[in-house]
Amino acid sequence: MVTKGLVDKLRSMVGAGVERVALTPRGLERLRAQLRECAEGQGGEVSARGRAARLAETYLSLNDEGRQRFLKLIALEFGPDPAKVATAHAAYQAAVGTPEQWKAEAAMRGAMRSRRIRILTQFNAIPQGVKFLVDLRADLLRYLENDRELAVLDRELESRLSAWFDVGFLELQRITWNSPAALLEKLIEYEAVHEIRSWTDLKNRLDSDRRLYAFFHPRMPAEPLIFVEVALTDHLAGNVQELLDEHAPVFDNSKADTAIFYSISNTQVGLRGVSFGNFLLKRVIDDLKRDFPRLSCFATLSPMPGLAAWVKKNPQVLAEAGCELPLDALATGTWAGDKKQVRSLRDPLTRLAARYLATAKQGGGESGPPFDPVSRFHLGNGARVEQLNYLADASPKGFRQSFGLMVNYFYSLDDIETNLEAFASTGHIAMSAGVRRQARSK
Repeated sequence: MVTKGLVDKLRSMVGAGVERVALTPRGLERLRAQLRECAEGQGGEVSARGRAARLAETYLSLNDEGRQRFLKLIALEFGPDPAKVATAHAAYQAAVGTPEQWKAEAAMRGAMRSRRIRILTQFNAIPQGVKFLVDLRADLLRYLENDRELAVLDRELESRLSAWFDVGFLELQRITWNSPAALLEKLIEYEAVHEIRSWTDLKNRLDSDRRLYAFFHPRMPAEPLIFVEVALTDHLAGNVQELLDEHAPVFDNSKADTAIFYSISNTQVGLRGVSFGNFLLKRVIDDLKRDFPRLSCFATLSPMPGLAAWVKKNPQVLAEAGCELPLDALATGTWAGDKKQVRSLRDPLTRLAARYLATAKQGGGESGPPFDPVSRFHLGNGARVEQLNYLADASPKGFRQSFGLMVNYFYSLDDIETNLEAFASTGHIAMSAGVRRQARSK
């Protein structure tokens, strides 16, 4: 039985700095036996939850090496039973074309179901189980970099999390200066696009000409999954320092016709690669339009975090764009203090960025999803590439990742679904005529 003491202990351990211990050979054998019991589902539901909670407690108590061995044990020893799969497959082949075919097909699916999934599903059912699995995958992703045998477990866990974190399950909340301090502290901690430098900076982002939203999962009510920061303006913003200027006058939101999404931060490392659905920002847009019916333009001011990395992989693109400075010099941003170089680099760098957004693909080939992660997100939500902005982010990070350039993605409410379907089916990138011309220019 899952006792109250065990529940409370597990809750206190999730996310806490508990003392870590090594996994001894004897402990490994005991763990193997516990995992077998968990995978076989012995006993009733209460017994299963108790076993899963104790396994979670064991995992959280282990040091890094012990956790990796824990995960590797699940990955290597709890896949489908090859003999059962072979028997079920033979039975299915024999039943094809007979009234028993569909029954045999169901049996084959059952035989192929990994025991790893049974273990993960039982973890999901315990108190704080969803948060435990998200944090467990964050560990798994670290270990995966040097241990590819864990990839099979990662694929199955990512698949489970994708189902559990479908956008339809997420709850949208507006964050204000009056929100709980613990939540505001997490916003400061998790901001991944433009660092929040102080409480004054945060208060500026929560003023009357701003909106800030968070998405939550009902099983993780205290842990925001995504923060979306919005500025209400009357123009297509093209400079992030101006947008974040704490001393700028507050814009009269009653005159706003444009909403600029200037920061979207995913907070949970363990959910990397998990899609939250194609209409995530559409929910924010619907909320904004309810409060501000005059809004007609919805766009982003977005970084291009993969641009410098792409240039590093393809150094010839600098010369092809007509850029006179090498990568290292561009990334420092020191050239931005020289007016002559600022003028001479405007067209080459804009061409470079346009070509990057139009043609750079993951894997380096001519097909596949865009190389840039922010581009993948917005195109996958139905936006189009609207405008490139030169020297739009003059911070060290801005120069380091994209030579100071930023891009506006535009959300046309009439075209979102068409753009989304074309991108999903053929990889077509919706792009304004101006940016497309820049991508083709020499």
